[in-house]
Amino acid sequence: MINMTLSAGVDVGSAWLDVGFHPFARPIRARNNETGVGTIVAALRERGVGKVALEAIGGYARKLVAALIEAEVKVFVVNPRRIKAFRDAEGLRAKTDKLDASLIARFAHAMAHELRPLPDAEQAILKALSTRRRQLTESIAIEKTRLKQAFDPLVLESCREMIVFLEQKRQLIERDLDRRIDAEDRMARRRAILSSIPGIGARISSLLVVEMPELGAIDRKAVASLAGLAPHPSQSGLSPGRNAISGGRPCVRAAFYMAALVATRSNSKFKSVYRDLRNAGKPAKVALIAVARRIATLANALIRQDITFQHAAFA
Repeated sequence: MINMTLSAGVDVGSAWLDVGFHPFARPIRARNNETGVGTIVAALRERGVGKVALEAIGGYARKLVAALIEAEVKVFVVNPRRIKAFRDAEGLRAKTDKLDASLIARFAHAMAHELRPLPDAEQAILKALSTRRRQLTESIAIEKTRLKQAFDPLVLESCREMIVFLEQKRQLIERDLDRRIDAEDRMARRRAILSSIPGIGARISSLLVVEMPELGAIDRKAVASLAGLAPHPSQSGLSPGRNAISGGRPCVRAAFYMAALVATRSNSKFKSVYRDLRNAGKPAKVALIAVARRIATLANALIRQDITFQHAAFA
């Protein structure tokens, strides 16, 4: 029987895994290897733990997370800054692996509505491919900058060869990513809808399918927040205050921003929105962010309705 009231928190180290529980249960400590992971998974299933949370601190937890997903245990990864803030809120000073595990368990219990489950194995592969594509794209941009600054013939040749090599590797990653998306009808349909929106091309649509699977299932405010495009107010006392975007997923924000750049140049409606904002005195970047936010909410609405941009009433 799964006990949804029993939460577990895992403090992950390179050598040890410490597991705490809330409400109280006897903690567990095991080696961070296959045997230890098996011991922890068996204990969690025996106790019927409803959810397991751990900090996102790198690759040390990879084996445990994979085993928990395979065992169909709900597992969540939490930003370490939120755990630290939770510790500060409780006024705690002592810090050990055992105490941290218990703290994470209490966080999982208190903030259950804030936890998001990890993707399954196939989604994890897609995310890894998407991340690798971004890394290769950034490396290509760096090499192109070096090429412009180089003057020695040998350095010039080295930069050109590296650019060709990196582009070939990126193409391999993109082909595998496209193949996996096309093989899944739901994702292929979502990409087709996204690609129909002005400013969103093949690469951006693939990125959004992988990096923002929530599209179509949340409201417009949540979309803007997840995309890092929501203006958050900062005001205190008599100060006038200001609104600024923050948080969200950087790769998604960059994707929608690039889509806005293209849309304001190629589509009359988005161009009109941008021009109206500029005429109202908004700086260029603020106007582009507003357009990017509009594109994000539009993408969310189209996917929810399962229609392309051309078939929408406002197209």
